[in-house]
Amino acid sequence: MTQGQGTVSWMREIQLAPPPVTTNGSVVSPEKYHIDILDNGRTISDFIDYKIKERGLLDNEEPFHVANLDSILKRHHRWITNLPRVKPFYAVKCNNTAAVLRMMNVLDTGFDCASKGEIQMMLSLGVTPEKIIYAHTAKPMSHIRYACAHGVDKLTFDNEDELLKISLCHPKAKLVLRIAVDDSKSLVRLNSKFGASLESVGKLLERAGELDLEVIGVSFHVGSGCTDGGAFRQAIADARRVFDMGNLQGFQMRLLDIGGGFSGAGDLKGKFEEFSEVINGALDEFFPSDSGVKIIAEPGRFYMESVFTLAMNIIAKRVVLEDMDGHDDGEEDSPDRMMMYYLNDGMYGSISCVTYDTAHNSVEPYPHRVNTTCCGFYLSLFVQAVESSERRYRSVLFGPTCNSNDKITEDYWMPECHVGDWLLIDNMGAYSVSVFTDFNGFERAHIYPVVTAETWHALNLSHFYNIC
Repeated sequence: MTQGQGTVSWMREIQLAPPPVTTNGSVVSPEKYHIDILDNGRTISDFIDYKIKERGLLDNEEPFHVANLDSILKRHHRWITNLPRVKPFYAVKCNNTAAVLRMMNVLDTGFDCASKGEIQMMLSLGVTPEKIIYAHTAKPMSHIRYACAHGVDKLTFDNEDELLKISLCHPKAKLVLRIAVDDSKSLVRLNSKFGASLESVGKLLERAGELDLEVIGVSFHVGSGCTDGGAFRQAIADARRVFDMGNLQGFQMRLLDIGGGFSGAGDLKGKFEEFSEVINGALDEFFPSDSGVKIIAEPGRFYMESVFTLAMNIIAKRVVLEDMDGHDDGEEDSPDRMMMYYLNDGMYGSISCVTYDTAHNSVEPYPHRVNTTCCGFYLSLFVQAVESSERRYRSVLFGPTCNSNDKITEDYWMPECHVGDWLLIDNMGAYSVSVFTDFNGFERAHIYPVVTAETWHALNLSHFYNIC
C-alpha cells in the first residue's frame, strides 16, 4: 500500500479477468482489468481528488481519465425508456475501453463493429456472434472471411462490388442494405461516403438475388450530431420503400437499422427525447409492431459522451504582458496579462476529437488545484476549490507536443493557475481514447473505470466481470 492509501478505505480496487473464449479451436488469453468501487456514498469527484493526491505522493503527473460506468447505466435506462422498440448495437469505434464494452454487454446491447480487430475484441470479451453487426460498407476481403469463420453473419453493403466480395468470402451472410439519406441537418455528414442512392437500390437488390445472397433489411445514418428529428422520419419512410422493393423481389425483409446520430449533451442535451417521439411515431406508421420487423440502432456518442472525465496536469507556464493602448499600471494581476499553459495531454492525444469531430468542437477545462504542505517527514496534499470570485485571465492552453497546432483553446478565460495544478474536462468519452497517437512519445492517459457499490451489486457485476 502506498503512503496515503489508508485514508481512502472507501475505494476498493478489484482486478477483473474475463474468462478465456474459445473460437474455432483457439483460446483467447484473458487480459486483466481493474475497476474501482465507490463505497459509503463517495462520488466521482472524491475519486478524482484521491487520484490527484496519490499522483502527488508518487511524483507522477501523468494525465488520466475517470470512466463513470454508472453514467452508462443511466443512459441505457434513458434509451430503453424513450425508444423501447429499438435495440441498441453500441458503436465500438466510439470508445473501445474494455471495461466500457463489458458494461454494455452486461446491459445486453448488441455491438456495431467496423473491422476484424473490433470483432476480435468483442469475441474475446465473450460477446456472441449474433450480437454483432459488421456495419462497415467497405470491408477488406480478409476481414469478411474472418467474420464468416467466426459466425458473424450480419453485414452491411451499399454497392455491387461489395456484393461480389461477400459472395466470394461469406456467401451465407445476412445482408443489410445501407441507403443514403438526408444528413444536411447534422454536424457530421456521412452520406457523401456511405449509402446507396434510392435510384440504385432496385439494381442492387436484383444483383444480390443473382448472386444467391440473402438480404434481410435496410440501414441508414442521418449523421452525427443531428439537429432535426425530421431527418429520422424521412429516412424511415425511405427505408419503408426499400423494404417493399426487397419483399417484391422475394427477400424476407425483417431488420431495420436506424444508425446513430444521437446525443444527450451540450447544445443537443434536450433533443434525444424530442427525436424519440418522432422516431416512435414514424416506426408506428411505417413499421408497426405487428410487422415482425426488428428495429436496431448504432448509438455510440449517446452512451459514451458523458462517461469520461479527463484530468490533465499543467507542466509549464508562460506569462505574456500585452500592451493595452500603451497603458500598463504595473500591477501583477492587471487584465493585460495573457497566460500560456502547457498541459500533458492535447490535440494528438485524448483531445484529438476536437480536430475532426464537428459534433465535439469545443472543450471547457476547469481548474482543480492541489496544495502541498510539509509536516515533518510527511508530505500532505489537499485539493482546493476555485473560488467563483477569482479574477479571470485570457488563457491559451497547449498540448505537450512540439507542434504549434497542438493548441487546445485560445482566448479562454479562467483563473490563474500554476505549474502542478490540474485541469479537468468533462464529457470526454466519445471518440477520445479510441483516436490517440503516439506523437512525440507522450504516454496515453490512464483510464480508471469507476462504479458505485449500488450499481455493482444491482447488476451483479462481480459475476459478470469474474473477480479474481
